[in-house]
This record gives sequence, C-alpha cells and structure tokens, in this order.
Amino acid sequence: MDIIDFEITRGDIDGLLVVTLKQISDDRGTIRELFRRSAFEAAGVGDLHSFAQINVTETRRGAVRGMHAEQMNKLATIAAGGAYGAYVDLRSGSPSYGRVETVDLRPGVQVFVPSGVANGFQSLTEASQYVYCFDQEWRPGMPGMSCNPLDPALAIEWPIPVDPDDTSRLSTKDRSAPTFAELRGAS
Repeated sequence: MDIIDFEITRGDIDGLLVVTLKQISDDRGTIRELFRRSAFEAAGVGDLHSFAQINVTETRRGAVRGMHAEQMNKLATIAAGGAYGAYVDLRSGSPSYGRVETVDLRPGVQVFVPSGVANGFQSLTEASQYVYCFDQEWRPGMPGMSCNPLDPALAIEWPIPVDPDDTSRLSTKDRSAPTFAELRGAS
C-alpha cells in the first residue's frame, strides 16, 4: 500500500495554494480525499467556507477555458485526465498583482484560487474532468473580471497550440475578453 500525505505549497500569487491530496493506493486503485476541512484548517487555510456549488467540466484535448476571476474563492482539481492550469492575479491592491502562475493538474493535485485571481486551464488529454468547488453560487452578472487567455503580455505557454478562431478550442467570450493592459487601464 502506498500513501501520499496531504500537503500544501504556497504559490507565487498571494493566497494561491497548490494542494497535494491525501491518497492511498493499492492493487485495486487509489482513494483520494477530495476535501477534508480539518486538513485545510490544520494547514492554516482559514478562508474556506462551506461550498455553495460544485461543477464538473468535461473538456476536450487542446481546448482552453478561462481566464475568469469571479468574486468567489474556488477549489479546483482534476477528477480524470490532465490539464495545464494558469492563474493571474487581477486584484489591483495585491502584492502579486499581474503575476502569472501555472500548475500541471492531474488527479490528486488541487489549486485553491482566492477571489479576484483569474483561473483557466487547457485540457491535455482526450477529455479531462475539471472539478470546481465555489464558496458562492455562480450567477450571471456577478462581480468579477476576465482576461484573454491568449494575451501575449501574460506569456502563458499553453502546451497545445490554440487557434483563436477555432471555437472548439477557445470560446468567443474568452477570445473577446480584455487584455491585462486593458484591465489595468480601466482601473
């Protein structure tokens, strides 16, 4: 039997956490603790509230979703497949404002994304299942921002090339999102 213990690594973006889930594997497969409140509390993560909504997004290989920064905390992970996660701090008063961080996502790795930090990902496998846990229910028009995931200023090196005109790889909404410079100029 193999056991991987729960571990949190603080990211370069203020408040962003990369989490290794507790995992127990044997000849039958693997059990992963998707969430254990006491483990997060013991690690000093105090801003996790009860989850109000949990979504699973199935995404085809090469497609990009994001960069969205709604005013809610998110805990995101991969249930199946693999993805390349990208995060940018859009909080104008943050010490890490404008900083970009990327994380290789696979089952057993989570990212806690604080409110105001944009998150996006690219599916690296035939289909990936990305799980989002929100501390508020998503609703149309809720406060938040988004930025273009292909903005050259962000310098996100998506592993699979993305044709910005291919809506099977990037939605019209994401392609039309403002650049970081446009967001900075608006604030």
